[in-house]
Amino acid sequence: MKPAPRKIALIGNPNSGKSTLFNQLTGLRQKTGNFPGVTVEKKSGTLRLPFPAHSSASDETLVVAEAILIDLPGIYSIYPKSRDEQVAMDILANPQHPDHPDAVVVVADASNLQRNLLLFTQIADLGLPTVLALNMLDVAESMKLKVNAVQLAMQLQVPVIKINARSGDGVDLLREAIQRVAVTERLVPAYFLDPAEKQPEIIEEVKTRYQLENNYLALQYLCQHDSFTFLNQGQREQLDGLITKYAFDKTDFLANETITRYERLRPLVQKTVTSQGDSEQPAWTRRLDKILLHPVWGYVAFLMVLLVIFQAVFAWAEYPMDWIDQATANAIQWTKTTLPQGVLNDLLTDGLMAGIGGVIIFIPQIAFLFGLVGLLEESGYMARVMVIMDKLMRKFGLNGRSVVPLISGVACAVPAIMTTRSINNPYERLLTILVTPLMSCSARLPIYTILIALVVPDDTVLGILNLQGLVLLGLYLLGLIGALGSAWLFSIFVPRREPSYFILEMPTYKWPRWSHLGITMYDSVKSFVLEAGKIIVAISIVLWVLASYGPGDSMEQAEAQTMKEMSDAPEQVREAAVASAQLETSYAGRFGKFIEPAIAPLGYDWKIGIALITSFAAREVFVGTMSTIYSIGGEASEDAVTIRQRLEKERNPQTGGPMYTPAVSFSLLMFYVFAMMCMSTLAIVYRETHGWKWPMVQLVYTMVLAYVSAWATFQLLS
Repeated sequence: MKPAPRKIALIGNPNSGKSTLFNQLTGLRQKTGNFPGVTVEKKSGTLRLPFPAHSSASDETLVVAEAILIDLPGIYSIYPKSRDEQVAMDILANPQHPDHPDAVVVVADASNLQRNLLLFTQIADLGLPTVLALNMLDVAESMKLKVNAVQLAMQLQVPVIKINARSGDGVDLLREAIQRVAVTERLVPAYFLDPAEKQPEIIEEVKTRYQLENNYLALQYLCQHDSFTFLNQGQREQLDGLITKYAFDKTDFLANETITRYERLRPLVQKTVTSQGDSEQPAWTRRLDKILLHPVWGYVAFLMVLLVIFQAVFAWAEYPMDWIDQATANAIQWTKTTLPQGVLNDLLTDGLMAGIGGVIIFIPQIAFLFGLVGLLEESGYMARVMVIMDKLMRKFGLNGRSVVPLISGVACAVPAIMTTRSINNPYERLLTILVTPLMSCSARLPIYTILIALVVPDDTVLGILNLQGLVLLGLYLLGLIGALGSAWLFSIFVPRREPSYFILEMPTYKWPRWSHLGITMYDSVKSFVLEAGKIIVAISIVLWVLASYGPGDSMEQAEAQTMKEMSDAPEQVREAAVASAQLETSYAGRFGKFIEPAIAPLGYDWKIGIALITSFAAREVFVGTMSTIYSIGGEASEDAVTIRQRLEKERNPQTGGPMYTPAVSFSLLMFYVFAMMCMSTLAIVYRETHGWKWPMVQLVYTMVLAYVSAWATFQLLS
């Protein structure tokens, strides 16, 4: 009989290499979601371990089976300061939680062992089978520190495995230790610090009332019952009564606990860690930090890094994008000519295939962008950015931790807003939530690239800088300026009720693990194709239906009228005119005509109006919508026509010139730099702020800012 899958929790301090180890253990056998009942992101994956084939103790036959590895949020101790950290304790303290682990792997940074072991001793004292994974030994060696893992295991009485999460060294030994601790022996470590030594009566009463076996877990019921989601109000009041009955001082006890743990850890670390010289950071690290943390050169370096990223997004991704674009156009044209003409052919080519083409063309740019941002995080540079930006952020009502959501917003505003839970100050957290959507996310990238390619020449500046890449960088910087300016305005009207502090552990510089970056790029592309792609394709099909049919016989009348008026015109021109007239009288065309007066001052026509409305579901739908509209109402030709060519050929009916002039294109770019245009972002802001007040404020101010900016741009360039 196949054993039930074990659950293994992975936990550790931030920057200890926990996420890298998670990817190493699971590879591509992982998925993301949310922890039950909360909006905190959950990463889990399958971990292959040797399990006993039979329950008989005499039968030592092992089979390889899959365990579930759960990556818990990074924490410094089990006493949480944010909702992300609270998730970890809700899981570890509640045996009924669906993610409660059979064993825990604590990842420790060997270069800062004493601080990391504080968390380990707390986890071990909860009575869970525990393995200590000793990571970043190479960093410790560079600091002239040598860790004796055998001595450490003897002192802690748990398996201690030396690993290198980036290279994979020691991972097989770690799997064997997990199997032994979680399955074969169920090793539960002895108390490192037993709270019953000083508070035996109250600990015993809590254990009796709540059927607990572990003393330290009983203590957590006393200290954290107000935040434990699995306790009801009656149980919380009962625990408050016990605290009063025994005069238990939680603050005093926790302070003494932390001091006592460090006092007991100090001689233990002295026995296991030996210094072989100067343990300061390497000289090259200090020299590099003098530049990257400099009040002037630090900003210059960050700007240059961003410039390289956006140059790469354009220059490196251009060739695969052109190939995908042309291949899609050829596939659509081949399908059109091969299948019998009719509604099914039109639906397949103009609806489904055009929508898919609007998705897959941006895969290279999404992959490059996420890969390069991941490179900054892996190398340790992103933490330097947070440090140098803290002083600047405070001038706008934010702090250094706000940089993480803002930079994450370059990928997607939804997870970026979720990361604001790490900001302890409610005031700064709210301001960060309100302005994060102004950062140009990856969903805007398809719009930016197609419009920039239309009106910005593919020239170089100074012989090395691509002009299109510079414009793209400018749009991203404009989003950042808009976010900071909006935060400053909000800071005037939203009252600050408490001071804030910015404390950050500086990670060491390290070479990225390329397989980790590959997984990041794969997950990003997969998410874009499957999540955004489903929306784009679905809307493309719905839009095709709305653009292909109209009320009554209006489309037939439009066809007859156009054929009569252009009876002498060439067949190709007449067919294009008929398609355009039918589109204008369709359901989609009528709706576009309805909103056209509101968007005409921006230089937009009713076709662009349709795309604006559909892109409220997701910004990237804009390009797919335009592709579908111009597939239906565009020029008939036997040659394959790419998305860019369709936009280039579109004419302005009033002037007869190109529709997408620099004035119109830059107006659209300005609109999408600031416009909210994302239902998912509104939904996550509602969940994070627990009401519709702030999502509506956010929607109104971003749309007003977008409309005014687009109008001003069109008027200036016209």
